[in-house]
Amino acid sequence: MKSDKANVLDVIRSLLFYLTFYPGTVVMVTACFIASFFGDEALRRTVRGWSLLHRWCARWLLGIRLVVEGDLPNEGVLVAIKHESFFEAIDLPAQMDYPAPFPKAELAEIPGWGWAARRYGAVVVERGEGAKALRAMVSSARGFAAQGRSLAIFPEGTRVKTGQRPPLQSGFAGLYKLLGLPVVPVAVDSGRLYHRRWKKPGTITIRVGERIAPGLPRDEVEARVHAAINALNV
Repeated sequence: MKSDKANVLDVIRSLLFYLTFYPGTVVMVTACFIASFFGDEALRRTVRGWSLLHRWCARWLLGIRLVVEGDLPNEGVLVAIKHESFFEAIDLPAQMDYPAPFPKAELAEIPGWGWAARRYGAVVVERGEGAKALRAMVSSARGFAAQGRSLAIFPEGTRVKTGQRPPLQSGFAGLYKLLGLPVVPVAVDSGRLYHRRWKKPGTITIRVGERIAPGLPRDEVEARVHAAINALNV
C-alpha cells in the first residue's frame, strides 16, 4: 500500500506546478480582459484555455491523470458535483462546453479573477442573505439555462475531505424545486491527490451518474443526489 506522506518528488512536482500554474493564471486573467473586447466567444475560449493549462500542469507536472466515466451534459441542466478540491472547479470549463458555475461570493471578489468569472457568466452564491439572495440566484441561473448552459453546483457547499459525506446544503433543494430542471450528479475523488500542499501523482476519476428528473420530493432528490455524488467514496 502506498504511503500517504509526501516524498521529495511530490514536493518538487508541486513546486513546479505552483510556479507554472499560478503565474499562468495571472497571464490568463489579463488575456480574459483583452478577450472581452472581442465578444463572449473569445472570452469563453480564453477561460477554457486557462482550464486546459491547469489540466496540462496537473498531468505533466504533478503526474495526475484524469478519467471521466460517462458523458457530462452540455445543455441547460443542473449538474451537482462532489467537491473535494479545487481541481474539479478549475477543470469545469475543460469538461463542458460553456458551464455556468456557482462560485462563493468571496471567490467572486478576488481581484481580476472575480471580474473574469462574472464576465464569463457565473451564479454568485451569497451565503446568509436569505430569500432575496436565493431569488437572485434563481433568476440568474434561469437565464443561463435558457442559453443552453449547464449549471454546475457543489451541493455540499464547500470542499470536504475524501471519505466525508456531509448532508447537502438546504439551498440545493430550493434551487432544484424553483428551477424545475433535471439533475446530473457527478462523483469525484480528487481530494486524496490534490487537496494537499504537496500533491501526489495518480488518477482522479469523475463519474457521471444517472440523470434525475425534476419535480421529485425534497427527501428523494436529496437522497439520490447524495448517494450518486458519493459513489467513489468507498
